[in-house]
Amino acid sequence: MKYTQINNQLFISNRKKFTAELLQDSIAIFHSNDEMPRNGDCNFPFRQQSDLFWLSGIDQEQTILVIAPNHPMPEYREMLFLRKTNEHIAVWEGHKYTKDEARQASGIQSVFWVDDYAAILPVLMHHSANVYINLNENDRFSSEVEYRDERMARELKKKYPNHNYERSATVLARLRTIKSDEEIKLMGEAIDITNKAFHRVLQTLRPGVMEYEIEAEITYSFLKNRATGHAYYPIIASGASACVLHYNDNNKECKDGDVILLDFGAEYANYAADLTRSVPVNGKFTKRQADVYNAVLRVMREATKMLVVGNTIPRYHEEVGRIMEQELIGLGLLKAADVAKQDPKQPLYKKYFMHGTSHFLGLDVHDIGNRYAPMQAGMVFTCEPGIYIPEENLGIRIENDILITAKGPVDLMAAIPVEVEEIEALMAKQLVD
Repeated sequence: MKYTQINNQLFISNRKKFTAELLQDSIAIFHSNDEMPRNGDCNFPFRQQSDLFWLSGIDQEQTILVIAPNHPMPEYREMLFLRKTNEHIAVWEGHKYTKDEARQASGIQSVFWVDDYAAILPVLMHHSANVYINLNENDRFSSEVEYRDERMARELKKKYPNHNYERSATVLARLRTIKSDEEIKLMGEAIDITNKAFHRVLQTLRPGVMEYEIEAEITYSFLKNRATGHAYYPIIASGASACVLHYNDNNKECKDGDVILLDFGAEYANYAADLTRSVPVNGKFTKRQADVYNAVLRVMREATKMLVVGNTIPRYHEEVGRIMEQELIGLGLLKAADVAKQDPKQPLYKKYFMHGTSHFLGLDVHDIGNRYAPMQAGMVFTCEPGIYIPEENLGIRIENDILITAKGPVDLMAAIPVEVEEIEALMAKQLVD
């Protein structure tokens, strides 16, 4: 990993929170993500399973974490199983965790090689009545590809059909949404790296530059500043492409007079940042572009005020929609009379603002969480309204990451330039320099 070692007290604390939620005589088993094949004999870069990382801090393939807090043998109450390295692996793939390194990273003292798992599992299961299995229950997840935790759960149920099986995901969805101070610091590192990349973009952007060149500058800046890489595939969308919500071809020329929508975020220690800015390719907004931009900015600021303890995502989105309606009327995109008689189930603003305003953020860019439950202090949400006008080749989205606290929302990206004048001044300065 490129990031500096994390204090293992974070993971010790996380396991205590998780263990406190388990039924008596339980075992919880977590598997690392698969090493996903790409083509030929190549794999995609490995990314650790987020729940396993949250509980252990171990960032390596072929890892198994077992938590059995009531097991009669104390050394079996927290266990790690690691890939056993050898000289061949060291030569071809590089260094892997030693047992001592894994103890230091995780705070777990009982560390075994993964080859020992099959022999130890029956001892663990014999003294457990309940088995917590870890499946991907993110309500945005849909995939035809079976993953390791899913395969292992099926094998456990087949081999041990008389146990009671419980869901780890429902427990972790409650726990992981509330970020500790240490997690906020790690997210702050990801945000700081993202900010540096955005400033680099403002130095680079000019008419004639290709979108992929901007992507390359962001990637360079991320890696130079110890990010793992991108938290998600970046959207570098100039002109009409900004009206395609998940545009990621990033292969067009940035033309004079266009606005370019930049949606990107660094991943640091597996924690995500998520930023969107829309800036003029030539360094100067037209009046119309500035008017649309400022309308979106006003919506974002009003929406941010509503990210407070006790609010809910559905109620919040409804209110943001009403604010957006007024801005669209002011821009001449909607008529007040039409809005007054619209079907409430199909509001007219969705023609120009068709996505939600906020989602959970953390170890995953679309992090787990119950969108229907009241917001709580410690949660982090994006705030990302947008206005998309295909007939004008103009798409504007602005996005910051917001921490909910008992005293109100805190904008974790407040230091990143967002005002029209601020962006224009930075671009003008860089162009002169």
